Amino acid sequence: MVAELVVPGSRLCSADTGHQAGPGTYTQHGYIYSSLAGEVRLVTRPDSVVSVEVRGGGRDTVVPAQRDIVTVRLLAVNPRFAKVHILCVGDTVLPEPFRGLVRKEDVRATEKDRVEMYRSFRPGDIALARVISLGDAQAGYLLTTAENELGVVIARSEAGAAMVPVSWSEMQCPVSCVKEGRKVAKVMPEQLAREAVS
Repeated sequence: MVAELVVPGSRLCSADTGHQAGPGTYTQHGYIYSSLAGEVRLVTRPDSVVSVEVRGGGRDTVVPAQRDIVTVRLLAVNPRFAKVHILCVGDTVLPEPFRGLVRKEDVRATEKDRVEMYRSFRPGDIALARVISLGDAQAGYLLTTAENELGVVIARSEAGAAMVPVSWSEMQCPVSCVKEGRKVAKVMPEQLAREAVS
């Protein structure tokens, strides 16, 4: 039998009681999809469940999946949404960025109707977000920053200095002392230590 070659996002089969998503795949809306470019393998486990797996040629290609935490760079901001490039999935740096979108209603968990996109993000910001769905070919992945740990982690002021968070909604330039609005991520100390090392 010739192994079937697939690309990320290829629908492989239904996720029924006899089939389960294995390495290189993910489940969405009752179907198993490929998260890698590679060959499909069906592995029968001792409990008779068939594990659907995709093995990439050489180095595995990481693709963002639902619920993944991703690192993004803000490209453009308008009153309804922000366009981003996904740079990392978890701790894995992607060889090529993926497109993504943060809609106005997905910026914060509360007071969604009072969100102002320009007071949440600026082009060039680096932020943490969670994948909420795969979106479509035009917009890319749909992302959210509604959790406390998600939002802008690195921003530059108009003076070009790295800004410092002063609240959950503002960052301050250490040079000019000017405050700018941002949806600031509550970064945990271990994340700060990891960023300082890298």
